[in-house]
Amino acid sequence: MPFSQPAVIRSRRAVLPDGEHPADVLIQDGRIVRTAPHGSLRAGDGELVDLGDTALLPGLVDTHVHVNEPGRTEWEGFATATRAAAAGGVTAIVDMPLNSIPPTTTVAGLAAKRKAAEGQAWVDLGFWGGAVPGNLADLEPLYREGVFGFKSFLAPSGVEEFPHLEAADLAAALAEQARIGALAIIHAEDPAVLAAAPQQPGVHYRDFLASRPADAETAAVAHLLAALYRTGAHRTGARVHVLHVSSAAVLPLLRRAREDGVRVTAETCPHYLTLAAEQVPDGDTAFKCCPPIRDEANRDALWQALANGEFIAVVSDHSPSTPDLKLLPEYGGSGDFSAAWGGIASLQLGLPAVWTEARRRGHTLADVVRWMSAGPASLVGLTGTKGAIAAGHDADLVAFDPDGEFAVRASGLHHRNPVTPYAGRTLTGAVRTTWLRGRAVDPAARPFGRQLVRPHSHPDPTSPPPRPNAPKESQ
Repeated sequence: MPFSQPAVIRSRRAVLPDGEHPADVLIQDGRIVRTAPHGSLRAGDGELVDLGDTALLPGLVDTHVHVNEPGRTEWEGFATATRAAAAGGVTAIVDMPLNSIPPTTTVAGLAAKRKAAEGQAWVDLGFWGGAVPGNLADLEPLYREGVFGFKSFLAPSGVEEFPHLEAADLAAALAEQARIGALAIIHAEDPAVLAAAPQQPGVHYRDFLASRPADAETAAVAHLLAALYRTGAHRTGARVHVLHVSSAAVLPLLRRAREDGVRVTAETCPHYLTLAAEQVPDGDTAFKCCPPIRDEANRDALWQALANGEFIAVVSDHSPSTPDLKLLPEYGGSGDFSAAWGGIASLQLGLPAVWTEARRRGHTLADVVRWMSAGPASLVGLTGTKGAIAAGHDADLVAFDPDGEFAVRASGLHHRNPVTPYAGRTLTGAVRTTWLRGRAVDPAARPFGRQLVRPHSHPDPTSPPPRPNAPKESQ
């Protein structure tokens, strides 16, 4: 059970909404009652947890996770994915509407997801719906059932049961989502650009990278914005979010659209911020994802955009598969990038991976919290309960040792298939304890995560959360 009696968690490095401070956090009945100066609170009959110099962070919110259950549970599943999330300091996830069978494109598909997840979740979880050709009439019923918005692809998704939207279907889907007030989340790669790119099979990463050029992202975002203008959806409440931006070249387009009043946000992912094309060994298809990991100069530009507030969130895009689908040579595969499954498993490793690179670049824990907790919570309307150490919020907390180092080993990962491009790397930052609503997550005990639904009142996510040094009244 969560702390029923008042309990205090104390840290000299608590990351609060206005920055990092020595602080006490008072918890009761799974909620944060208040924060106070370090050493000022007493637990009474409850528990006192003194973390010393170990940092106390709000639990991360990861709004881009492919759990794949039901239907492809051998790729991943609710038990393994959410256990990995908790081990990585993530206390809430939102599950993508593919690659499960059935996909979450109907109310029946959502019901299948919810049934499969019952009693298996180590963290709280919600669900995205999907907008695909032919399901326009399903969007409003799904939204009423509590999905957080709708995902669409502008290029083939890689699974036949979740087709991409052509121009007419995209326009109709955007107009319907604007009508019902739903957030549209978009995989933005242009199929015509991809079709025209050189397609050279084989083990050389440079050939795969050439097959998914940055122009595919730029063209897709341009077409998406044009569709918003052409249909007038930008004037009727459309809210659009561009998923997993790998190319910094799309950012000027998004910037100009926001300046013109379009409600558009974007995210990027740990692998785009911490890995680079120059580092990818030939045949190591653990690095394959779509859109792809690009070069070091592009990575630097993504970091600059992140520092400038141009991304609302950094989320995992955890998209695992079985090792045979990755075609890894160590599993007897060919190492052919063109044929391997495109997706990276990193749900457990996102926080230390980002922190390792962020600290090297002079960023703070408060920055990481803004990108990986407060920002994603804002995107999906969970600002009042998740994403901050603040009174009234769920006591979703993480004891994080910012100086702890560890080498990534498959044996230490909770993902069902521990294939990751981080294998063998030394990362800085270790999760010591994760609390969900005031209760420490223990993989040896029974899971107690809850299923989340979209709040009825969903704040506009187009304005990123305030920076940590903002005055308290603006939080």
